Amino acid sequence: MINSRLLLLFALLGTAVFGQHHFELNDASKNYNIKIDVQTCENNECSGKASIDLLDKRTSKKFQTLTSDNLNFYLNEDQKPTANIIQLYNEQSPLIFDDFNFDGTEDIAIRNGNESGYGGPSYDIYVFNSTKKQFVPSEELTALAHENLGMFNTDSERKRLVTYSKSGCCWHLTTEYTVLPQRGLFKVYELEEDATGGETVKVTKKEFIDDKWTTNIKTYPISEYYKEN
Repeated sequence: MINSRLLLLFALLGTAVFGQHHFELNDASKNYNIKIDVQTCENNECSGKASIDLLDKRTSKKFQTLTSDNLNFYLNEDQKPTANIIQLYNEQSPLIFDDFNFDGTEDIAIRNGNESGYGGPSYDIYVFNSTKKQFVPSEELTALAHENLGMFNTDSERKRLVTYSKSGCCWHLTTEYTVLPQRGLFKVYELEEDATGGETVKVTKKEFIDDKWTTNIKTYPISEYYKEN
């Protein structure tokens, strides 16, 4: 006869084994196939603790496992998570693959809760370390994805990272950063749009050019400015 302690053990093991929801993504990354195990899925929304296995596409061997305390995402029409979608006020995928530090190698952003501005999605950023041959956390880039409105955009042509922030309906800030080798992030552009006055928009543009900041301030009627933009 099985005693109560053994029954409890079986129950705990059952939760550990069957309490995970499994997904596989083969088109999210150029270099890796992805296996995701996440704690909870209900009504097309998944969340909770998760593990993300990266499998080398050339060898099919596990390359590295990364984790998230809260890999929050919605399932698409195929009942799978999306990847690499960054929409400012809409969908942001649980996994974003891109070259965030412009060193020629693929990096990864992993959704971890809703801790960015206005309760938006937040991400932990991992960059590929060519010496260690693995992904390592980037505190600077993770901060960008926690302190602004969700995940930043990557402009690969201009080699800039673009963040967005706001206060209420009428004040918006767009900031651009470049990545300097051995030095990290460096802010090079700021666009502040302040319509808190009611009828006009004060637009302040700051750019770092030739080792110095330049500032340009203009004021527009709201109807004229937002018609153009």
